Parts: sequence; C-alpha cells; structure tokens
Amino acid sequence: MANLQFKGMTFGVMIAASLFGAANLAQAETRVTYKSAKTGTSYYQMGVQIAEAVKAATGGEMIVTVEESQGSVQNVMQARVRGADYVFTSPPVLVGLAQAGKAMFEGKEDPKFAELRALFPIPSLTMHIVMSQASGVKDIADLDGKTILLGKGSFGAREGEKYLKMFGLEGKVTIADAELSNAVDALKNGQIDGFVTAGSYPAPNVIEASASTGVTVLSLSEDQIAQTKRTKLVIPAGTYTGQDADIMTTSLPVVAYATTAMTEETAYALTKAVWEQKQKMSESARWWGGVSEELLANVTGKLHAGAVKYYKEIGYEISGAQQ
Repeated sequence: MANLQFKGMTFGVMIAASLFGAANLAQAETRVTYKSAKTGTSYYQMGVQIAEAVKAATGGEMIVTVEESQGSVQNVMQARVRGADYVFTSPPVLVGLAQAGKAMFEGKEDPKFAELRALFPIPSLTMHIVMSQASGVKDIADLDGKTILLGKGSFGAREGEKYLKMFGLEGKVTIADAELSNAVDALKNGQIDGFVTAGSYPAPNVIEASASTGVTVLSLSEDQIAQTKRTKLVIPAGTYTGQDADIMTTSLPVVAYATTAMTEETAYALTKAVWEQKQKMSESARWWGGVSEELLANVTGKLHAGAVKYYKEIGYEISGAQQ
C-alpha cells in the first residue's frame, strides 16, 4: 500500500512537473500576428520573410504568424479590437488620418487610434513609369500621343491617372484597357509604349521588362515631385538593366505598427530582429536593400517605446516628435 502511494505521488509529481515545464515554455515563446496584404503580393511575401527572419534571430523564441489582409485601411481599423500581439503595415499618412478622424476614418473615430505606434519601415511603394526605348520617351512631356497601361484599382493606377492630369496630359495619352499583369508582354509586342507600376523596388515586372527589352524608367524633376506631394525616392543607378543613372521618383512610405498594448520588451526584440536580419533578407529579396535608417524620417507619428530603445542603442537618429 505504501508502495502504491509512493507511485501515485511520483506520478502526480511527474504530471505537475510536465505542466510546469509546458507553462514555462508557453511563457518563453512570444507570438505575434503580422497583418500586411493579400496573399500573392510582394508585401505578403515580405511578411513571410519577416516571420522567418524573426524566428532565426530569436532562436524560435518569437513566432510571427502572417495574416492576409484586404488593405491598409482594414489593418488600421482592426487595431481597435486586436490585442497586444497585433502588428500591421500601413502608410504613415493613413495612421495620421485615423488619429485625426479624417477622410475614410470620418465618423469612425476611436480612442484606440491614439495608441498606434510605429516599429520599423519596410520597402516603400515606389512609382515606376516604364517606357520602351523604341517609344523615344525621355521625360513626362514626351508621353503626349503615347499608349500607356495603368492597370486597374491599384495605388499605381490611381497615382498614374493623377500624374497625367497634374502634368497636363489628360486626354493626350491613350490608356490601354488591359491588366497590369500583361504589361511586359504588351510592351514586348509593341501594343503599348509603356506602363505604370507601383511596388517595392526593384520591381519584378520592371526587372523583367528591362532585361528582355530596352526600357527607360522616367525620372521626375524636383518641382514635379513637389507637385505630387509624395515622398521623394531615388532608385540607384544599376538597379535595372541598362539604367546608368539614378532615377528620381515618388513613393508612399510603408511602416510596421503595433499599439501601446505591446510590451516594450516585445517591441524591442521584434524591431531588433528585423534590422539585424535585413542584410540577409536583402540577399534573397533585393527590395530590402532599399530599407535604410533614412526611411525612419518618414514616420510622422510616434514610435513604440521598445523601438525607440533599440534605435537609441544603435545610434539611429529619431526626432523628439517620434518619441
């Protein structure tokens, strides 16, 4: 009987120890949900790369789960109801509109929006106006009389339409009725003179077009960039085949955000992991090469305290308004 009691006690101790170990393991592992974009897009792929990078940098102590999104507005809106583990991507201007209750957020104000905090920049949406060399187009004015593919419903399409109006080309350019996915083939076949696309650079469709047929990616002047009210971005010479000079264009910065509900420790570890793995990520996806300390200046709101701690630690410059 005493022996049975001993065995029972031992078995109970074993269960308790097992549960204790599992609890410790659960406490040691930090889980984060990263909500970015639709599957199949470059920004969803970036989320997958971040998840892999964070797991590698933390030895598996932080696990990032990538969640599909229908867009940045949805990402921001969900911050009202998600928990401390929620990370999402958005242009800083959209976060500013949410916090001010303007535009698409009018009538949808929420105190939670005041708690949004930036962590780190990711590759910007970069405008490319890509013209065949056969078209002879060298600058925006030369688009008069040409056929351009803008695509439909995307940021690049909307921005392209805006630029045509802004620079006096409305009605002077033929807009091809085709999907952007057909742009490279249409350019090769001479069905269009050029196309407009927006994505992180180097953009896969621009790489393909420049490698398979001669293209010119147009530069904008300082005055033209100022008129667009977008952020200036320089695509370095040599980014695309045949590109022997820097390209000045516009961009829409994109940043990863959390809320003040996230602990300083988690925000610090996540931010540190992404920056420390950036070089490795850029070896497999060149768009990470465009992410640098300078992009922090595009964060118009506040940074998370954990991110601030990391940037101060490595000597990155951040403004008083960002802290």
